[in-house]
Amino acid sequence: MFRTAELGRKVSKEEFERQAPDLRIELVDLQQALRQADFPVILVFAGVDGAGKSESMNLLNEWLDPRWILTRAYGPASDEERERPEYWRFWRDLPPKGRIGQFLSCWYSRPFMDLVNGAIDVATFDEYMARVITFEKTLADDGALILKFWMHLSKNAQKKRLKALEKDPNQSWRVTKQDWRHWEMYDSFMFAAEHLIARTSVADARWSIVEGEDHPYRSLTVLYTLRDALKHHLDRRRTLARADLPPAILGGGGGGVATAAPPVTDGLPTVLDALDMSATLSKGDYRKDLARQQGRVAVLQRKARARGISTVLVFEGWDAAGKGGSIRRLTRALDARQVTVIPVAAPTDEEQAQHYLWRFWRQLGRAGRVLVYDRSWYGRVLVERVEGFAADTEWRRAYAEIRDFEDQLVQHGIVLCKFWLHITKDEQLDRFRRREEIPYKRWKLTDEDWRNRENWHAYTLAVNEMVERTSTHFAPWTLVEANDKRHARVKVVRTVADALEAALADGAGKT
Repeated sequence: MFRTAELGRKVSKEEFERQAPDLRIELVDLQQALRQADFPVILVFAGVDGAGKSESMNLLNEWLDPRWILTRAYGPASDEERERPEYWRFWRDLPPKGRIGQFLSCWYSRPFMDLVNGAIDVATFDEYMARVITFEKTLADDGALILKFWMHLSKNAQKKRLKALEKDPNQSWRVTKQDWRHWEMYDSFMFAAEHLIARTSVADARWSIVEGEDHPYRSLTVLYTLRDALKHHLDRRRTLARADLPPAILGGGGGGVATAAPPVTDGLPTVLDALDMSATLSKGDYRKDLARQQGRVAVLQRKARARGISTVLVFEGWDAAGKGGSIRRLTRALDARQVTVIPVAAPTDEEQAQHYLWRFWRQLGRAGRVLVYDRSWYGRVLVERVEGFAADTEWRRAYAEIRDFEDQLVQHGIVLCKFWLHITKDEQLDRFRRREEIPYKRWKLTDEDWRNRENWHAYTLAVNEMVERTSTHFAPWTLVEANDKRHARVKVVRTVADALEAALADGAGKT
C-alpha cells in the first residue's frame, strides 16, 4: 500500500506561494458556506511521527477562521474519561453542523498502538476497527463529511526529520525518546498501518495517504483534498435541498439508502398483546413489597457505588402510564446526591446541530452514579417516526445505532435497564379524565396528549418493532403491565434491584 504512495514528491516554495492565495480564498469562501450548511466536517490526522500531522492542523487554523474550527488531540484518558465508555470523549467533542473538527490521536490511536506493541492480536484489532467503522458510519449517515489523512514517511525520511527537529533549538522539544523507540519499530508500525487502512477505508470515510517529507507538497495535498471534498459535499446537499428531498435519503457521502426490514405487518399480534393487563397488587402487599424492594435497591446501589458501577435507567411508555410515579418510588430509595433524572423533551438548537445520540452520550455520568431518563433516545423510533419528525431512512437506521450505543454502555460495565410502561387505551382515557379533575395534576394533561391518542395504533406498531429490534441479550426491555400502578412500581424497583444484584455477582466494577 505505502509502496504505491508518491514518495519523494516535491513542490517548490515558489510554486506553493503561487498557488496559495487563490486556494486560500477558495477555502475561506467554502468555510463560510459551510457555516450555513446542515452537516459538519470531521478531519482525522494520523500517521508516522514527524510526517506533519500537527503542522497540517495548524495550517488549517492559520488559513481559515479558527472560531469555526474545533481542534482536539488526545492523550491518555483522564480519571473522568475512564469512568465512562471510551467513545464518550469523542462524542463530546464532535463539531456541530456548520463547523470543522480536527482530530489527532483519536479513536484509532489506542487499538493501533496495542497492535504495534503486541498487546492484542489482529483478530482483536479487527473487533476494535468494527466499532470504528460503525462510529464513522453513524456520523456519515447523519450527513457528516469525514476526511482521514494518513501522513506517511519512509523510515529514512523519518529519521532525517527527527534529527532535523532535534537540531532546531525551537523544535527539539517535540522529539522524545518514545519517538525514537517508534522509529526502531517502524516495520511493526507499517504492518499495523496497512491493516488499519485496508480495514477502515470504507464508503464515506476513506483514507488519503499523504507523503509528508516535503512541506509544500504535503500542505497542498491536504488543502486541495479538503477543498474538493467540501465543494462536492456542499453541491450535493444543495441539490438535495432543491429537489425538496431530506438529506437523510443519501446519508453523508452517497453511501446509498439505509435499509431495514419492514415494520410489523398490520393486524398481527404485538408483544404488547401478550401482557396480562389484569395484574394487580393489593395495598397491603404493595406497601410490604415496595419497602422490601426499595431496601434492596438502597443496599445494592451503595455497593455498586463503592465498586464504581454506574446505572442507566430508561423509562418509556404511554402518556399517563405512570413513568413519573415509578421513577419517584425508585429514587426515593437512593442517595439523591448520586442520582440525576433527565426529562427528555424536544432537542434544543444546540442539540439539533448534532447527531441525535450526542446529547445522550454527553449526559453519561461518572462511575457509581445513577442516571434516569424519563423518555430517551428511543424517541427517534417512536414519536419522531410516528409524527414524521424523522425521515424514513433516519428512524430505520436508528435501531442499529441504538444497539451499538447500548452495547458500549454495557461493555463498560454500566447496568442498563429499559422499561416500557404499558396501559390499555381505556385506562389511559380514565386517567386523562381524572387529571382534568385534580387541580395539582391538571398541568400534566396537554392537547398533544389527546392528539397522540389518535395515533394509538401507529404507536403500538412502533413499540412492537422497537422491542423486537432493540431487546438484546445485553440490553433487554422490561415490559411493565401498568394498568395497576402498584404492580408497576414494585415490578420496576424489583427489576432494578435484580439487575444490580446480578452485576455485583458478576464481579463488575473496579478491580
